[in-house]
Amino acid sequence: MKDKINIVWLKRDLRTFDHEPLYEAEKLGTNYIIIYLFEPSIINQADFSQRHQQFIYHSILCMNETLKKYNREVYIFNAEAKDVFELLISKYEINKLLSYQETGTLSTWKRDKKVNEILKSNNINWLEFENQGVIRGSRNRNGWDKHWFSYVNSSIIENSFSYNNFNIEINEYIFQIKNFPQLKKYPNKFQPAGQKYALKYLNSFVSDRAKFYNYNISKPELSRVSCSRLSPYLAWGNISVRYIYKHIISSSSYKKNKGQFTSFLSRLKWRSHFIQKFEVDCSYEFECVNRGYEQMTYTNDDNFLEKWKKGQTGFPMVDASMRCLIENGWLNFRMRAMLVSFLCHSLEQDWRRGVYHLAGLFLDYEPGIHYTQFQMQAGVTGVNSIRVYNPIKQSKEKDSDARFLKKWLPELSTLEIPFVHEPWNLTEIDLIQKSIPTYYKKPIISTDLSRSKVTRKLWELRKDDLVKKESKRILAVHVRTNSKQNEI
Repeated sequence: MKDKINIVWLKRDLRTFDHEPLYEAEKLGTNYIIIYLFEPSIINQADFSQRHQQFIYHSILCMNETLKKYNREVYIFNAEAKDVFELLISKYEINKLLSYQETGTLSTWKRDKKVNEILKSNNINWLEFENQGVIRGSRNRNGWDKHWFSYVNSSIIENSFSYNNFNIEINEYIFQIKNFPQLKKYPNKFQPAGQKYALKYLNSFVSDRAKFYNYNISKPELSRVSCSRLSPYLAWGNISVRYIYKHIISSSSYKKNKGQFTSFLSRLKWRSHFIQKFEVDCSYEFECVNRGYEQMTYTNDDNFLEKWKKGQTGFPMVDASMRCLIENGWLNFRMRAMLVSFLCHSLEQDWRRGVYHLAGLFLDYEPGIHYTQFQMQAGVTGVNSIRVYNPIKQSKEKDSDARFLKKWLPELSTLEIPFVHEPWNLTEIDLIQKSIPTYYKKPIISTDLSRSKVTRKLWELRKDDLVKKESKRILAVHVRTNSKQNEI
């Protein structure tokens, strides 16, 4: 006779507190197991990178530190979801599967549909819980703000765990770290993974770092301290939006720095707003939000694209920002926007040619934010202003002392400040004597950065009938909003 069990399936919710599926699994009073799946078809997608896998794996290890006192652990499987659930069904009598709803890509949505078919055919009830105030099945924004505030002001779930006397006896598909040596040691160049670090970052932000939040938010170096740096922990669910919101408004620091925290909390809300957009239509991963912009044409120079990816364009702020991302996976919002703007407007590349590259570099990659934001900066939504960020202007204004540039571009670190921003203004003798790379002597495109034909075409298409029709449709579904959620 098969043992009766329930299953909690973790996705982007790698924590043991304020966790509804775990809470409900305990209430049901039936033995349950907690699982995470490293699915080959998902981890091999273009948007998924090794650093994401490392963060996930070490987040699970952090969960297991808490769970071990209850003789519990997260079981990690390395197989397709379909195969894992069919295996578990063959071994156990499963009553319920519990998980959070996932606002993922088309690949994860198709995966979930396959899993649902298997569960239905075996009379297993799948309980999916709402996540981050995002509403599944919503066709417009009527009442969305009220719903979100209701969520963040609701009670934090107090998770507790009973001692576990049940352990699964399965060898098939179990994740073996020896087969993934690249995941064993977590790189110290990245923010540390796991719920205990999420709480540490939250506490240090609230108690001290937030006081300069608004002042430094657009500065690439200073924002590394004064921004919350909670985005990776939110992306992989080491902490919940609700927990952050309630922790801040109940803190003694809230009234002292209310202006700073008000700005931060508005961005926390905008974060859920953009995830809601992707929940409504995950085709934004592949197609323009405004279908009228599918008629755009681009130069799509492969050499330009590779120079952009490597941080070798000859424009110091572009190169420093890219190298910073390559090294540690985090960059403030203004410089992220500048990277996309430069790619699409200045280098005249289709946004799809760079979208997966940055997805893989962002340690805080969240599909619901990434694709909608990328398209906003590329200028293909039809409802947002077309913003073109001049990297020279950004460099001089947001890194006036060149601290960020010199940190990430050691080849320019000995230059005086005016020339760090514009090394092409050095004399030929200085360029040779200081061994400046050739791409700083002559950047890949003209430094006057006049409006490109792509930008002109984007503006012209605003008058196109299909673009206008699509803009009305988009506004009816999503409603116009600001775009600063990644500055958290």
